[in-house]
Amino acid sequence: MSGARTETRAQPWVSPKPTAMRNSPPMAGALPRTQPQGWTRWRVHFLVQWLVLACLCLVPWASSSSWAAPANPSISDEDPLKSVRWKDLRRQFFSGATVVFDDPVQVQAPVTAENPLQVPISVDASALQGVQEVVVFADLNPIVEVLRFYPQAAKAKLSFRIKLQQSTPVRAAARTADGVWHLGGTWVNTAGGGCTAPSFGSANPAWLTQLNDVSGRQWSEGPNAGRMRMRIVHPMDTGLVSGIPAFFLENLEFRDAATQELLMRVKPFEPVSENPVFTLERASGSGPVVVSGRDNNGNPVASTIAP
Repeated sequence: MSGARTETRAQPWVSPKPTAMRNSPPMAGALPRTQPQGWTRWRVHFLVQWLVLACLCLVPWASSSSWAAPANPSISDEDPLKSVRWKDLRRQFFSGATVVFDDPVQVQAPVTAENPLQVPISVDASALQGVQEVVVFADLNPIVEVLRFYPQAAKAKLSFRIKLQQSTPVRAAARTADGVWHLGGTWVNTAGGGCTAPSFGSANPAWLTQLNDVSGRQWSEGPNAGRMRMRIVHPMDTGLVSGIPAFFLENLEFRDAATQELLMRVKPFEPVSENPVFTLERASGSGPVVVSGRDNNGNPVASTIAP
């Protein structure tokens, strides 16, 4: 009909599919279209991250004490005295050696020391066979090592006095011929300050005239037969007091006067008390004992102690 209006509706546009993709066979190993490849890649990535985090978390756990072997299984970590410094001191004194806490090594000391400048200590390792060296130390002292002694023809026992800075375990470790360290000790409670107090001798202008003078005695019969006690005049300054340098005896030897047989060698350190007193026991024999040694300034010690 003339003048009639014809309506033409627009058809929706559809993107044509590429002919190559439509007609080509599926690629080998391609995932089905129902499983989007982006989701699979994300899942694999998440799994890898989870495994990495799990490994990182297991590393410190596996290296903890419950899994890792101790640095030296022959050294006990169980300190009967429960000292906070035991592990450090174990490495300092006994690195690589076998250490056992052993009853035959006895350390006797007062439970409470009223005078921290003069704390009596008695070490007895004579129940062990073949003792070659004994080291004595106080865990919490600013100068830990007290002394060492090396018994020869004398028994492996020694008494002396020490200075303590605070309450601390005091220990003795005896090394036998097989290289094993046998350890004993005890707690000593004290008000403290013994290591940082000046010696009384340093205030005496006449002390130089008496320096390294020796007095002593021996017991030749009765229950104390074979025992010898000696005292040496010396300030034994620790070096921890302002203006007073370290000044201490560093080597002493005890020999039979007749045969020159070595009874014992002692190496004192700063924590030994002023005017030190040493008591030791001969394993056998009697007669005069020659004492010789020196301090860290080279001043000699020389005396003979008769029965």
